[in-house]
Amino acid sequence: MDSMELLAPLVFVIVSLVAGAILKYGLKRTVLPYTVGLFAFGLIIGLLDRAGVYADGSVFKASIDFAGNINPDLILYLFLPILIFDAAYELDAHIFRKTLFNATLLSVPGMVVAMFLTGLLMMGVSLFAPDYAQWDWTHALMFGALISATDPVAVVALLRELGVSKRFSTLVDAESMLNDGTGIVLFMLFFGTFTAAGGVDTPVTEFIYVVLGGVLLGVVFGWLCLWFITRSQSDAIMQNSAILVSAYLTFFLAQSYLDVSGVIALVGYGVVIAYYGRPRIAPDVNRFMQEFWELATYMANTLIFILVGVVIALQVQATLMDFVVLVLVYTGINLIRMAMIAIFYPVMKRSGYGLSKREAVILCWGGLRGALGLTLALMVSYTLPIPEAVRQQVLFLTAGIVTLTLTVNATTIGWLLRRLGLTRVSSAKTYLNYTIHKQLCDNAEKYYRELQQNEALQAADWDKVATFLPVPEAAPVGPVQTQDLMADIRLRILDKERTRYWQLYEKGIVSSDSLRRLLTAVEELYDADGKRPLCERAKLLELPKLPLYLRWKKRSREVLYRWVDRHHSSTFVAVYDVARGLIHAQRTSMTLLDELEASGSFGNEDIRKLEILRGEVRKNIDESQSIMDMIAEHYPNSYRLAITQKTVRMLISNEKATVAQMLHEGLVTPDDVQSMIDDIKKRYRDTTLSRILKK
Repeated sequence: MDSMELLAPLVFVIVSLVAGAILKYGLKRTVLPYTVGLFAFGLIIGLLDRAGVYADGSVFKASIDFAGNINPDLILYLFLPILIFDAAYELDAHIFRKTLFNATLLSVPGMVVAMFLTGLLMMGVSLFAPDYAQWDWTHALMFGALISATDPVAVVALLRELGVSKRFSTLVDAESMLNDGTGIVLFMLFFGTFTAAGGVDTPVTEFIYVVLGGVLLGVVFGWLCLWFITRSQSDAIMQNSAILVSAYLTFFLAQSYLDVSGVIALVGYGVVIAYYGRPRIAPDVNRFMQEFWELATYMANTLIFILVGVVIALQVQATLMDFVVLVLVYTGINLIRMAMIAIFYPVMKRSGYGLSKREAVILCWGGLRGALGLTLALMVSYTLPIPEAVRQQVLFLTAGIVTLTLTVNATTIGWLLRRLGLTRVSSAKTYLNYTIHKQLCDNAEKYYRELQQNEALQAADWDKVATFLPVPEAAPVGPVQTQDLMADIRLRILDKERTRYWQLYEKGIVSSDSLRRLLTAVEELYDADGKRPLCERAKLLELPKLPLYLRWKKRSREVLYRWVDRHHSSTFVAVYDVARGLIHAQRTSMTLLDELEASGSFGNEDIRKLEILRGEVRKNIDESQSIMDMIAEHYPNSYRLAITQKTVRMLISNEKATVAQMLHEGLVTPDDVQSMIDDIKKRYRDTTLSRILKK
């Protein structure tokens, strides 16, 4: 292998990342999604190579040829673990759980329906198109399986750019990831007849094995990874390395050795790390993880979409009849997806968060195909037992549909979202945004006046300084529905609560388990779109019911209190911890309401609504304080343990903040800090109740 062949992959990566950075900046003010721009760039440089524009023997031509003839397995094993894990990790576990039924409906029976209808379409094509006469039902259903699965890479990347609502984007994300499991099983069922790789099990048995096996593998690896990173004294880089390696290992074992769905395994792995891992991982590691995976996903997306464009440009061969069939099949698969969603719509609109007709339209049009389908088509093109004409036609049709969905569906879905009003901001939200912006302008103006009084700044050109003040916005015109305004303020309060709980966790005021319970309560209120009072979370502060074997002790209440206090203290400590965190967050919410009223943008009627919201917040504070007082009075041992645990966590968290400040000020070196941080982390792991009791 000469030096040019060795350099070709590196040159392709460098060129792609540079082009990606330029496109990322250049497409900011256009309607063209970034991923579509990447795909178009790959298509163009591939077509130029095919036309012989690049000089023979150049390293750039070698890099394009390398990309155009890449092994399809390399696409799967190199890029998918990063992209699928990141998508699963970013899924909101609460929303994912509520959308899981609808996502499963689309990705299992929906996928089967789409596959059979697509197979029927291809058999119809074979009757009137002589070039497609070699197609039989096995070829048609194999193609139906690979083309019916929406690509998680393409869908996730697009939805993030368009800023679609979290609930709807989670449904689309979940469907696109889960139907990969169904798609791979169905594809291999027919593809295996040509490669002698087909299993002896029935399709139903194989499907259950592939999906459930993938879930189980992902969950097991997720817990093993959590066990390692929470018990090691490693730094953020080492912990992220463990998560990255585990993601690749999960996918590799699933696909290569256990014959289960690697994507489903990664979804299970990512959800475990996200739901159980975030509260258990140190806050600084969480921040590092977010930045690291954002960068890794950006680079992987950049490379894979350019790669898809190059592969299509260099490998696809077609006749005029192929283009006619492509238009027919592209139209057909869109109609088939529409029919499939229409079949399940009556059920979907009544389950989970439901599904509106406008969202159903977006779901139909947003079924993008991308790297995953193309990878499967490349596998078909390399399989000699399949007739050559069929191999080339499968590759061409798949590449054509990928191209059309990325250039037609993806570029118009933003317009469709706006046309259907799914991106429209409510009058209440506009009014509240205006209020917050007005408060910002007032504060800036006030500080500007204070600076003018500063003697050390008298020489400043105040006219020029004034040009840097924020520009006030015009007040919104039109009536604002009071109930909508209250709902929007509640949602703002819940957003602030969520942030506040993470801050409390970072400061050691609440434990990781309490953080998860508090965040879950916020998500449940969020499900009501701000229409439920903020004080409707009684289950959060519920004390446990006494077990049956304690009922006989009711003859002596004091004896009962002492016995429970001694043997069930962990339960009361947990409730006390939650109540304390809730009070901290509610005080922050009260401050937010005071600031909104002080902005001067609310009329008398709106101020009365703010007072109703204050009442809801006060009720949370009063109930939390009542629970804390009761525990302090009747369960003194539990109360003492709760206060001790809180104090220890705050002490260690303060020490950690002090070390970080010393590093920031240059008083210590990074090498000095590492040993300090390791010692702090070791002591922080000892703040669990069981370990405190052993002290």
